Amino acid sequence: MKLTAQLNDQEHQVSIEKENSRVFAEINGRKYELEVSKPEADIYLLKFNNKIYEVFVSPQDESNDYQQVKVGAFDFKVKLIDPKRLRGTAAAAGADDGISEIKTAMPGKIVRILSAVGNQIKKGDGVIIVEAMKMQNEMKSPKDGTVKEIRFNEGETVNAGDVLAVIE
Repeated sequence: MKLTAQLNDQEHQVSIEKENSRVFAEINGRKYELEVSKPEADIYLLKFNNKIYEVFVSPQDESNDYQQVKVGAFDFKVKLIDPKRLRGTAAAAGADDGISEIKTAMPGKIVRILSAVGNQIKKGDGVIIVEAMKMQNEMKSPKDGTVKEIRFNEGETVNAGDVLAVIE
């Protein structure tokens, strides 16, 4: 996965590949191999060169694209940009008419369905939880609307890019 990270108003090119609990990252040409775990919400433990770093990532603020990231005594303001999603960003920022799909970013297993077909939901409401790499990810609605489809059942496996739910 290739991303652009804006860190304290500077841009950095980031490439990330995941393999089980290992993450292979390249940032501005420098390569890193990390072991990553998420012991609790918003807290990550990164093991690099036999040292463990605790990282706190603030929840995403709806009114702000940046997140606060704290590593030890250092605070950073970070915005991740996925070039593949830039085409959809303008449409999402405009009118909320039409259909939105919730897709997986990586292979995993459906752990829990939070919202049933026909439910009215708000932007940011949890719809489905996917477990990937031993971490549970709550997939949230990108807009206010109605759940029109849930395409998988609890316990089923999904592939990267699969459409999990449709919001209208």
